[in-house]
Amino acid sequence: MEAIIPPVERELLRAELTPERKARDTKKAGNEIYIFSAAECPSLMREIGRLREIAFRGAGGGTGKELDIDAEDLAEDGYYQLIVWDPAAEEIVGGYRFIICTDEYPRHLSTEHYFRFSDKFRRKYLPRTIELGRSFVQPSYQARGNAKSIYALDNLWDGLGALIVLDPRAKYLFGKVTMYTTYKAVARNALIWFLRRYFPDRDNLVEGIHPLRLDLDDPYYEQLFTGQTYQENYRILIQKIREFNENIPPLINAYMNLSPTMRVFDTVSNPDFGGVEETGILVTIRDIYPEKRERYTRWLGWQANLQYRRELFRKRVREHLDRIKKRKGE
Repeated sequence: MEAIIPPVERELLRAELTPERKARDTKKAGNEIYIFSAAECPSLMREIGRLREIAFRGAGGGTGKELDIDAEDLAEDGYYQLIVWDPAAEEIVGGYRFIICTDEYPRHLSTEHYFRFSDKFRRKYLPRTIELGRSFVQPSYQARGNAKSIYALDNLWDGLGALIVLDPRAKYLFGKVTMYTTYKAVARNALIWFLRRYFPDRDNLVEGIHPLRLDLDDPYYEQLFTGQTYQENYRILIQKIREFNENIPPLINAYMNLSPTMRVFDTVSNPDFGGVEETGILVTIRDIYPEKRERYTRWLGWQANLQYRRELFRKRVREHLDRIKKRKGE
């Protein structure tokens, strides 16, 4: 296990947080959303890698290296970074990485290391998808005593709302949700059973290359959920998981309450990330509950210059792709 690098100098971070990289302000806590690539902002990328490793290692995962940065972050045709920035504390609150599949990226996706895509998924869904990954909130903004921690996850959703607004061609959000091996197996199985019951993949769009065997055929789970509605069984799930001294992971809970048509895929183990267990999910953007969609996409700042922001965002993506094509042609 390597020692994690020291914090990156704040002066270097501030220099890379330029106006054209700012996507929007958050609705709560006075924070800001920025979008950039590793090549554009190497210092920010290094700080993201440091904070990701701290957050994931502390929860029981992580790479075990001095920082969490991989080829997907650094590749010419790699992932963009989305961060929540606290301008008062000059801290990165948390972030995602993402790739826009509505453009023809000449590469495999991160999820393809662990999941197999059906022809239907590749043809019908993937060209209209934003893939998300490496979601994190740094530990100091997870602490219950920190007033701003209340809004950290909400601020991340403001960032996803920005992506939806900036690239209206996208119709789906695709990615993985994570549980750690310290999470009790019986609680995990109850949660996965519930997810598969209410958010099934009826079309077999995506399957794990090496799916975990979760013993979900045990009649215990069928007998556990005796409610007649989603909400009744959701309450049973919360109660049962608490009996095992666990809670539904916050990000999973947020997705469960985002859309009634979410699809849940297999669960796999990620040996490159501390053996964490990752479950694939797909969210149809138009099916996000209206109150949620409006909450995270409706921002007064869009009204004045939304078209300009969209054009600037598309221009940056096109330039990114042009550089890739040029280098591949050399």
